[in-house]
Amino acid sequence: MSEASRIPVTVLTGFLGAGKTTLLNRILTENHGQRIAVIENEFGEIGVDQELVINAEEEIFEMNNGCICCTVRGDLIRILGNLMTRRDKFDRVVLETTGLANPGPVAQTFFVDEGIRAEFALDGIVTMVDARHFYQQYQDSEETRTQIAFADVIVLNKTDLVSGADLDMLERRVRAINALARIVRADPARQASVPMNAVLGIGGFDLARALEYKPTFLEPEYPFEWAGAYDLEAGDYTLTLQEGPDPAMKIVICGPLASDNLDPAKAAERVFALFSDEATPASPGAVIEPEMRARLLDLPMGESNTKFEIRIKSAGPYWLFTQHLPEEFAMTLANSHGVEQTPSVHKNFDPGHSHDSRVASFSIDTDRPVDAERFQAWLSHTLQTQGTQLYRMKGFLNFKGANERIVIQGVHMVVDTSSLGPWGNRPKKSQLVFIGRDLDEQLLTRGFEACVSDEA
Repeated sequence: MSEASRIPVTVLTGFLGAGKTTLLNRILTENHGQRIAVIENEFGEIGVDQELVINAEEEIFEMNNGCICCTVRGDLIRILGNLMTRRDKFDRVVLETTGLANPGPVAQTFFVDEGIRAEFALDGIVTMVDARHFYQQYQDSEETRTQIAFADVIVLNKTDLVSGADLDMLERRVRAINALARIVRADPARQASVPMNAVLGIGGFDLARALEYKPTFLEPEYPFEWAGAYDLEAGDYTLTLQEGPDPAMKIVICGPLASDNLDPAKAAERVFALFSDEATPASPGAVIEPEMRARLLDLPMGESNTKFEIRIKSAGPYWLFTQHLPEEFAMTLANSHGVEQTPSVHKNFDPGHSHDSRVASFSIDTDRPVDAERFQAWLSHTLQTQGTQLYRMKGFLNFKGANERIVIQGVHMVVDTSSLGPWGNRPKKSQLVFIGRDLDEQLLTRGFEACVSDEA
């Protein structure tokens, strides 16, 4: 397909609360004459971003797997493939990543996957920067630095919340990270307000700069760290794992295809999408047969020699893919005589990135109305005690005695609420998503539950 006929894709990124959804709403409502399909990625089990995006009911696709930079790549490829069946309905794609995503592997998908590369062209990465909270986020988060480094355009948002001198200093700091990106300051009178030609029609992702920042950019990243091919006879085998860094581990056991040529890299491209699907749980002692799906091994903490039975019905080569390195769990595979099996070929895969394990999300969902006065008191106390750890809070509120659907959005200690109008036919409920570092989930949940009214 020619360059001109490929579908342009804009990746919209930025740390939590930087203003990505606000900019996305501006893109969807501006008079630029383009029909846009939206792909949303959220970090959290309750998806609220789709309802925060306006005028996009027919074009929005949502992924809630959390990390778009590795395990969701399979979902992304499937969604882009589905979009091609309705190619006449839109002119470009805007992909909004979760605020915790490394945009590099997202961009990588448009270069290393042949099918996607033939149909879509990465127009550019637009990174939103929260001018007020940038320095705190820069110090705390590797993702913030990476999002800036990969950007083609950097939008300095919330410029009304800092002084002119501080904004100049911020721009110099951002420029030191990425000297080639175009920096645009949002209108201080309107959040995330920038000219559309500054963020759409950029003209192409700068691959040369991406390779300079990360020489391994074009090497695919996978949601698993190891693969091995075993020559196995028919019979039962014992997979044994010791206690390791996680209480569970995803694996895939499958037969090879002729096209694999027993090449782990080729097999990895065929298998990686399985790790983005929901894995079937496997308790200790479970019987696992080779199949094209992921299994999630339950590895109870404090227990050693956790065993699973691998049943091989016909002799031949078999792939074993593991989420973590086998040596982290002292993993062994032995036949019925106790003879340990050795893979004929194996390969370690560099995970390429990591997330701060202390950063997590949780959600609260209730059909009961919330007492507004109690909620305000609880929220004020929460911001004072956990505001610096609370990266992001967002959701909807159903206040007792009110028919207004209230949206709440917070970044650290700054919180804004506004009305979305009457509930209409929607069920009245409150939904809150919290994202932060070392949050006390039980304390926050108990505090919110104390705000729930006893009356309907």
